[in-house]
Amino acid sequence: MTAARIRVAIVFGGRSAEHEVSVVSARSVMDALDPERYEPVPIGIDQEGRWYLLPEGPPALQPGSGSLPRVEAAPAAAVTLARDPGRREIVTGTGERRPIDVVFPILHGPYGEDGTIQGLLELAGVPYVGSGVLASAVGMDKAVQKALFVAVGLPVVAHEVVTARGWREDPEQVHATVEDLGYPVFTKPAGLGSSVGITKVKSAADLDAALDEALRHGRKALVERAMEGFREIECGVLGNDDPVASVPGEIVPGAEFYDYRAKYLDAGTRLEVPALLPGEVVERVQQMSIAAFSAIDAAGMARVDFFVRDQEILVNEINTIPGFTEVSMYPRMWEASGLPYRDLVDRLIGLALERHGTA
Repeated sequence: MTAARIRVAIVFGGRSAEHEVSVVSARSVMDALDPERYEPVPIGIDQEGRWYLLPEGPPALQPGSGSLPRVEAAPAAAVTLARDPGRREIVTGTGERRPIDVVFPILHGPYGEDGTIQGLLELAGVPYVGSGVLASAVGMDKAVQKALFVAVGLPVVAHEVVTARGWREDPEQVHATVEDLGYPVFTKPAGLGSSVGITKVKSAADLDAALDEALRHGRKALVERAMEGFREIECGVLGNDDPVASVPGEIVPGAEFYDYRAKYLDAGTRLEVPALLPGEVVERVQQMSIAAFSAIDAAGMARVDFFVRDQEILVNEINTIPGFTEVSMYPRMWEASGLPYRDLVDRLIGLALERHGTA
């Protein structure tokens, strides 16, 4: 007798500035599901926050288009999540109920990676891939995660946190603080990923516009010393209570830095996997990755980013829902570690069911 397939709701899109990246990642995840083991239930969220059941799945990236796909409004396909704990269903606009076993949220940035959908799924009693509410929220807030890293003894990049109020009320003090860091610096939103809203600031004359851009995406911004002469190294972590680390990879940006376009649209950026690093540096990066993962109480998956120069290793940040296309760094590092993309997706679903006691 054939076992029933596991019904996996792949939730993608969302209200954040990383909407399109989410769609591309979700397409890759859906295509990787073994049709004999899994029944995909694709749910797209448009940028207004409306949920739609999309049987054809996420729209695919069109090579050479110069743009990324989006979830478009589809009123006839509107759905909601059943609010009764334990029912594990979605409800269509006609009242039809579709059972689901587990959710695979591929929602980068706010309203998806920050603990919001994780809280919703906890209330509904639905197992889901990835970190819980606390770790997701901390993983989204670069300022808070750095404080936790420092608390457990992990070295981080020299930085300052600037609030919208502080910038508005005392810009002179902010300028003085940044001057102490030393130019050039990077400004970025404290609660966003995928290099959205990031600016390289080479002098004080450019700081105002850069902070205005970063604070356009949230109430806190991070100003970090530019780590010139350092290599950008990343490492994947996988697991629940006993996580393991992948081989590290290296980003070699084709642009001046690894911005949003370099990450998803430009061909000039190179991803070297595995990174060419001495064995002792690889081991330390892996150990520090697991330490960062544990510091925020992460689960399932995370990508930890570093700056490395010779034997000096600094933690940059952790991402609890990293980019997940087949050419993204996180799955490529696991591929190089002996875990192919399809098996990685399978393992993450298994970790979700294990964590929620339904495996």
